[in-house]
Amino acid sequence: MDKAIHLIEFETMLLGRYLQLGAPRSGRGGGRLDRSAYTLLSRIRVQGPMSIGQLSDAFGLDASTLNRQTAAMLRAGLVERIPDPDGGIARKFRITAEGEAGLDAERAQNISGLERVMAAWSPAEVADLAAYLERLNSDIEHLDGRPWPRPGRPA
Repeated sequence: MDKAIHLIEFETMLLGRYLQLGAPRSGRGGGRLDRSAYTLLSRIRVQGPMSIGQLSDAFGLDASTLNRQTAAMLRAGLVERIPDPDGGIARKFRITAEGEAGLDAERAQNISGLERVMAAWSPAEVADLAAYLERLNSDIEHLDGRPWPRPGRPA
């Protein structure tokens, strides 16, 4: 198992690199979302409007980092600040129509790339990888104490 763990560490390092190959470089433009916007929008879409405090708890990031990231998303028109729908004091971030469209376009581009990469894989192999990745992420979330809500599943 020890050698397998080393191989998993190495392969996940490479996977992280390959996933970033298509990501925009700072100042490059091209209409693509940066990684932080993509991740934050994905979380807000699944969970609903979130405050800076909720985002901080969900991501384990300090409020100043999230303030910078959400400010950039506000300027880009990807999110808007709204009063807390539950009556709380903190304002929350909600995805705008432009944010939804950007997230959908980014996700479609990512899925298209994965489809090209796995074109020779059987449906069973794709399903197996999906199940193992979900298990790996769920186990990480369990140890970290920050579960990520999945679409269509209870939180």
